[in-house]
Amino acid sequence: MPNGDGFRVISAVRQRDRTPIIVLSVLGGESDKVRALDLGADDYVTKPFSVAELLARVRTQLRRAAPQSGVLEFDDLTIDVERRRVRQAEREVHLTPTELAILELLARNAGKPVSSREIARRVWESGEATPDTVRVHVGSLRRKIEPDPSVPRYIVTEPWVGYRFIAEPK
Repeated sequence: MPNGDGFRVISAVRQRDRTPIIVLSVLGGESDKVRALDLGADDYVTKPFSVAELLARVRTQLRRAAPQSGVLEFDDLTIDVERRRVRQAEREVHLTPTELAILELLARNAGKPVSSREIARRVWESGEATPDTVRVHVGSLRRKIEPDPSVPRYIVTEPWVGYRFIAEPK
């Protein structure tokens, strides 16, 4: 942006809305990409790029932004967000509101790593939760939903990033 800071724009939009953000930039360095994605950008495309690629990325973000079902189903895990009910195999799992919010965020982003910073920003209204706070809540969540928390089937740690929900949707 010739007269502004794109990172500030990303932060400002994320404080108000979940509108998809695709960064188009000539800056292709890893640190610029990581910073933009950690601030809340949904995708990062470096110039030059083809119009076909850009349109495909826009379609992807529009699909993700579409209204989502209140029930998420994976192997033997069902998350009914609207009713606040979680079932693992045949047992009901009782989660705190924070644990449910973390589980929903990770499940809606299945297969993609979600940074600890993004979890803090989206789950805690202040966005000021520390990585240790996130780690403690994810540990508690794992103990409740994982058949064997030492060998996760649902939530794995992404070293130096955050967490990834690995179960395949039904």
